[in-house]
Amino acid sequence: MKILGFHRIVASLAMAFALVVGVQPALAQEAAEATATTQLESVDPAEAADVADADAVAEGAGAYTPMKPTEGIGMPVDRGLDIQPQFSETGEFAYGLHVGLIWVMVAISAFVLVLLLYTVFRFRRKANPVPSKTSHNTLIEVIWTVVPALILLAIAIPSITLIAKQYEPIPKDAITVKVTGYQWYWGYTYPDNGDFEIISNMLDDAEAEARGEPHQLAVDNRMVVPVGVPIRMQITAADVIHSFAVPSLWFKLDAVPGRLNEKILIIEKPGVYYGQCSELCGARHAYMPIAVEALPLDQYNAWVLAQGGKIAGAEEEGVEAAPAAAPAQQPESAVEGAAGAGELPVENPTT
Repeated sequence: MKILGFHRIVASLAMAFALVVGVQPALAQEAAEATATTQLESVDPAEAADVADADAVAEGAGAYTPMKPTEGIGMPVDRGLDIQPQFSETGEFAYGLHVGLIWVMVAISAFVLVLLLYTVFRFRRKANPVPSKTSHNTLIEVIWTVVPALILLAIAIPSITLIAKQYEPIPKDAITVKVTGYQWYWGYTYPDNGDFEIISNMLDDAEAEARGEPHQLAVDNRMVVPVGVPIRMQITAADVIHSFAVPSLWFKLDAVPGRLNEKILIIEKPGVYYGQCSELCGARHAYMPIAVEALPLDQYNAWVLAQGGKIAGAEEEGVEAAPAAAPAQQPESAVEGAAGAGELPVENPTT
């Protein structure tokens, strides 16, 4: 029994120490987030464009060129201990809840540790040669029942609020983007802008390095969306179950064949945000990255027109296609040898 009690004491001390130490990286990450966000706000997306030929960039705010990602923003960092900085309202709320729960755990663990040490010292054999035979204490039993219940209730309120925020009703004027998961690449269709589709495959390491993007996260064609505008994300799959997940936007939704899952997304700041398929989907599951590029609305409109899409009222407003933007993408089957690309799904793979 003495050995068992000693093990419990050691385990409690180790847990409390780990929680207290674990809070420091979270605070450091929060400070890094504030610095990185300030840097991102000061960068003009047009100036941040990463193009091989600077002469090819068209003049004016309407010209689209692929935006250069910012180190530490929208991507994992080396030796990172905390969740990624968030760039959506839901993500910021979730991060605040995450930090708050860490402090709740620290407070509870510290209280239990102090109580345990006090009990060990106060009721040791030397100080109590005749042990107490008290077996019940009504007040204490009520306290240790009611207080934990109140703590759980306090945690449940923001937790339920977070769930509700992720599934708020989508405005009727939201821009629709349909995401289709294939083995092993993504397709992005824009029903409200002419129903064109962009096919996205992973770049190999050499090309990603040349573009200044992270390995196994860079893609040839990004999902481009506007900043500060409600986006109706419709997620489905053509073959097996996939999962569309972008950690820095606090967005994750399963892509199920024959089913259309829907969720709202609002990105607060321009930038490039990376993610990956988060559902085991076959041999090349690890080579199915996601890259979301958020642009100001005028640049987004120019990109849409450059892809052969349409914008309601574009002629009246005088919106022109970006001359430097890439042409409309070809079907995946026309991209031979693209990294991460797989064969087109077949109805009966056994024949």
